[in-house]
Amino acid sequence: MSGVRAVRISIESACEKQVQEVGLDGTETYLQPLSMSQNLARLAQRIDFSQGSGSEEEEAAGPDGDAPDWAGAGADQDDEEGLVKFQPSLWPWDSVRNNLRSALTEMCVLYDVLSIVRDKKFMTLDPVSQDALPPKQSPQTLQLISKKKSLAGAAQILLKGAERLTKSVTENQENKLQRDFNSELLRLRQHWKLRKVGDKILGDLSYRSAGSLFPHHGTFEVIKNTDIDLDKKIPEDYCPLDVQIPSDLEGSAYIKVSIQKQAPDIGDLGTVNLFKRPLPKSKPGSPHWQTKLEAAQNVLLCKEIFAQLSREAVQIKSQIPHIVVKNQIISQPFPSLQLSISLCHSSDDKKSQKCAPEKPGQEGHLYVLEHNLHLLIREFHKQTLSSIVMPHPASAPFGHKRMRLSGPQAFDKNEINSIQSTEGLLEKIIKQAKHIFLRSRTAATIDSLASRIEDPQIQAHWSNINDVYESSVKVLITSQGYEQICKSIQLQLNIGVEQVRVVHRDGRVITLSHQEQELQDFLLSQMSQHQVHAVQQLAKVMGWQVLSFSNHVGLGPIESIGNASAITVASPSGDYAISVRNGPESGSKIMVQFPRNQCKDLPKSDVLQDSKWSHLRGPFKEVQWNKMEGRNFVYKMELLMSALSPCLL
Repeated sequence: MSGVRAVRISIESACEKQVQEVGLDGTETYLQPLSMSQNLARLAQRIDFSQGSGSEEEEAAGPDGDAPDWAGAGADQDDEEGLVKFQPSLWPWDSVRNNLRSALTEMCVLYDVLSIVRDKKFMTLDPVSQDALPPKQSPQTLQLISKKKSLAGAAQILLKGAERLTKSVTENQENKLQRDFNSELLRLRQHWKLRKVGDKILGDLSYRSAGSLFPHHGTFEVIKNTDIDLDKKIPEDYCPLDVQIPSDLEGSAYIKVSIQKQAPDIGDLGTVNLFKRPLPKSKPGSPHWQTKLEAAQNVLLCKEIFAQLSREAVQIKSQIPHIVVKNQIISQPFPSLQLSISLCHSSDDKKSQKCAPEKPGQEGHLYVLEHNLHLLIREFHKQTLSSIVMPHPASAPFGHKRMRLSGPQAFDKNEINSIQSTEGLLEKIIKQAKHIFLRSRTAATIDSLASRIEDPQIQAHWSNINDVYESSVKVLITSQGYEQICKSIQLQLNIGVEQVRVVHRDGRVITLSHQEQELQDFLLSQMSQHQVHAVQQLAKVMGWQVLSFSNHVGLGPIESIGNASAITVASPSGDYAISVRNGPESGSKIMVQFPRNQCKDLPKSDVLQDSKWSHLRGPFKEVQWNKMEGRNFVYKMELLMSALSPCLL
């Protein structure tokens, strides 16, 4: 076998086509073989033009005959790189053309450069001269230059910051002046109810959401303000949004309440204006539409309140019927007292005035009544919202148990009516007006007495916590310098709607009517009694004995106001006696009784012969009280008692 000649065998794949994929069912997918043109393009891609030609390689190889091996090795390497670098091209000879074009370009450039250098027509090659080095500078100069550069850098930073701040301020001003419609509409939605109907934006001014049943729609329209010329400077108060309110809600409105009498007297309330606001003027920093809408809503509120008052004035049955004439309601809370409630509505052009012109200086503003009106209309709206009756059994309705009883324990008709009756808005306002009028009249009466009468002094302490229908005041009657011993008269006045209840210190209660004369007469009688009580307290302090005391004396002249009071005191030794009689109208009368032995003009008696009867007191003598020294009545009485008391030294 060793001598047998070797035979070369070429091994080829059984399949001419290469398998691309084998399916799950065993089906093989083959790759289509390359065509002749594709095969030629593939072989052309393997040519590497960066290497030299075959003749150059043979010269480089030399006579050693190693060229075939090197060429063979290069061919094998080319085959491997050709397999790796093969990329399909649009044209098979595209790479060959590109390489030939780049070589031609380089040769042309080289030829042009050599021609220019050789001919020296267009360009000459000269040596480059080096610049001389700058002279060395001193350290002070370098330090000055460095400081200058540092200051220049700091100044540049400050200038950039100032430019940014100026730009920011300018942008803020531009944004403030050129607010767009949407942002202003967003601000409007934060304060008012808006809805879109078709291509319009409508708002609501009414109080329907709070329970109001007023028939006025109270709708305003939001429009875009187009009355400005964009080419000119934009004014500061420019707003891209505007509102259109109904014509009957334009301008300003208020409710005028006046209490008048035929003749001016103590405690006349006069005239007050409720819900009155100045003409709409835009406040700085607030949009003009806010002021405009608030004024329109105030007009709507005044109209709703007046409509409710007019409706109740017609429905309420009273002894003196209420009169409703146009925009005025006239009522009589007390005899000879007239309460007038008027609606005054004025537009901006002052053409429509629905109330008569008023004299300046007679108007005022009563915030308490205005606040109470707000509470009343809010309560009225709340009753409208909560008017739904809950389900309950028909055989046992809710309510007071006595309403379902019969016999003597059952409610009568008046009691049932008082439970089921509900007061209207006008009745509550009239009651409040009565109370306010009665309270002001009481205060004026007390102030007039305090300023007119100096002795004794009257003081009033008003309570800060009051009800809308009741107020209280504490009245003290004192004498100057004797406040600690003269505290007998302390009155508590409870001022209601139609009467004044007086509570004494001992618990006695007196009811007075709304007439100020009754209160004035009562206070005068109490001031008269205070003088007699002061003498009683002073006698206890100074050691005198009280012989008799009476608040209501039955002897002497009859007083037109109240009754006179009297007291009789005796000195500690019993030798002297002082009798005091004080009346609200007649004034004070003081009598002094001396011992018999000091009465020279006393006639001798044949019956009283013994000397012991001379120690008895003689007749009374009146004191000229006007000529007594002293700042007040109690001080004069103290001087008199001191003069009549024996000296204990």
